[in-house]
Amino acid sequence: MAAKAAILVRAHSILRKTLKPSSSSSSAAAAATPLRAISTFPFLCQEPQLEEPPTPAAAPPLPPNPSTGSPFYQENWRNPSAAAAAVGGASSLVPVSSAAAATSSRMMAFSQTLDGANLMDVFAEWMTSQRWSELKQLFEFWIRSLDASGKPNKPDVHLYNHYLRANLMLDANPGELLDLVAQMQEYQIAPNTASYNLVLKAMYQAREGEAAEKLIDRMLQTGTLPDDESYNLVIGLLLLLNKIDSALKYLDLALKSGFMMSSSVFEDCIRSCVTAGRLDALSSIIERCKTTDQNKALCPNWYLCNYTADAALQTDNGKLAFFALQFLVRWIARGKNASPPVLLSVDEGLVISALGTAGRTYNTTLVDAAWSILRGSLRKKKAANPETYLAKIYAHASLGQLQRAFSTLNEFENVYGNSGEVDQELFSPFTSLYPLVVACCKNGFSTLDSVYVQLENLSHADPPYRSVAALNCVILGCANIWDLERAYETFEAIKEKMELTPDVHSYNALMCAFGKLKKTAEASNVFGHMVSVGVKPNAMSYSLLVDAHLVNRDPKASLAVIDEMVEAGFTPSKETLRKVRRRCSRESDFDSDERVQSLAQKFKYRMGGENRREMLYELQYSADY
Repeated sequence: MAAKAAILVRAHSILRKTLKPSSSSSSAAAAATPLRAISTFPFLCQEPQLEEPPTPAAAPPLPPNPSTGSPFYQENWRNPSAAAAAVGGASSLVPVSSAAAATSSRMMAFSQTLDGANLMDVFAEWMTSQRWSELKQLFEFWIRSLDASGKPNKPDVHLYNHYLRANLMLDANPGELLDLVAQMQEYQIAPNTASYNLVLKAMYQAREGEAAEKLIDRMLQTGTLPDDESYNLVIGLLLLLNKIDSALKYLDLALKSGFMMSSSVFEDCIRSCVTAGRLDALSSIIERCKTTDQNKALCPNWYLCNYTADAALQTDNGKLAFFALQFLVRWIARGKNASPPVLLSVDEGLVISALGTAGRTYNTTLVDAAWSILRGSLRKKKAANPETYLAKIYAHASLGQLQRAFSTLNEFENVYGNSGEVDQELFSPFTSLYPLVVACCKNGFSTLDSVYVQLENLSHADPPYRSVAALNCVILGCANIWDLERAYETFEAIKEKMELTPDVHSYNALMCAFGKLKKTAEASNVFGHMVSVGVKPNAMSYSLLVDAHLVNRDPKASLAVIDEMVEAGFTPSKETLRKVRRRCSRESDFDSDERVQSLAQKFKYRMGGENRREMLYELQYSADY
């Protein structure tokens, strides 16, 4: 080995001398040719390296701990008395009385004798007697105890929910209950819908609406679907906090999911929507509730039904008014079926308002519902008021249901036509029955002819129907379309074909037809004929005669008629005096104008000026802009 080493050293030195000659012998050559290396790679060490020892394989893990599911395993394993030391007075900073310590000892001993099923029975008995504090204490002792096999007691979700309910009844705040729900994971228990409902109840009591929204959203996201109670708690809380939009959102989810709404939440929803003016949204909710089997029986109380109906009628919301009347019908039916019967009645003014709303909104179902509920309230013991009949006539006339309108007029005449207690002005086509007049001449003479033919056919029916008030509506309708011939023929048909006697309203309608066509003399002759046959003129008769003279630009004759009117005991209206004064101004009749002013002072009318009206006649119209 030493010889080999010597040979290697000698070869290395020779090679070094060959590659690097001395400076004295080769200085000139070095200056001429530069030294070049044999290889461009760096020198690599060729010494051998030791091999690293192999790493040992990881040991397989141990099986899971059989005590999982109880966070108190380390406290009570092989030491059952540790629970007493943890809960008892030994570790408490506040001194515990001997009675309390004895109670705790008995509770701990009792908990060690119970399994899950027996504990559930005890909870059921104690919940009935409202022993919430003892229930809570027993559960806390029980989960620190060992079962018959020597393992820690593990509760299920139902037992834990009883514990949550005990904390809720002991006025625990929502934060504490949320912490207890979070601890359910330590026992490998998944909270169910009942667990979250207990937390929602605590939030309802604490009025924490935002937290309740987050919790129910979390339930929807985690797959723990809310039930009827969950939605009712959240919706009721949001309505209580006046968060109507959020409440309607969850109400929509509840109805889409087919859940049942509680009656208290339904009433709160109605009250909140009416107060906030969300009547259309309320109508949609009630309509959707009626389409489901779970919620179609919902009905607010009697007071809330009337309150909703008033709010709907004030805003002409016919749909909501119809629903409110349906609720009232339910209450009336319940009262009849009760023992003893409770007779409920709807205010007739509410029915009149409903009929007016039906006429303005063209709602046929609301007309039928209003009249039906009125008949149920009156119970055939009393006739409806005249205003109710007139409101129904107006509703049918607005809807174009002339046959039903004249049928109501016939019923109205049968009840109050021959009654001396009712003012006959209720049958005037100029005031009370004017909506029926407008409906008769809506399509011109074709509608008027159709109505007249039907009235003539009914006069020959069995029993016959003959009505002067109905024919008066036709006469005034003809006057409104400036058809004097039809008006006169209808007037003559009252006596000749219908075998009836024209009344003052018949003559007034004919005078109106003549006056509109500037036939003042004929209108005056009608007035004179009326007086001659013994028909006493009314205030409308004189007013129509005044209008006939004003059409002919004769203010003096109009004032003469007004004087006769005053002598007859009637008072001219403020509108009549304004018309006369306006005509005096147009005709520059200052003497007549002074007489009008004196009449206005006599009857204490404040006439006012005509400046604004006069400006219309002073406008200079031009095409230049």
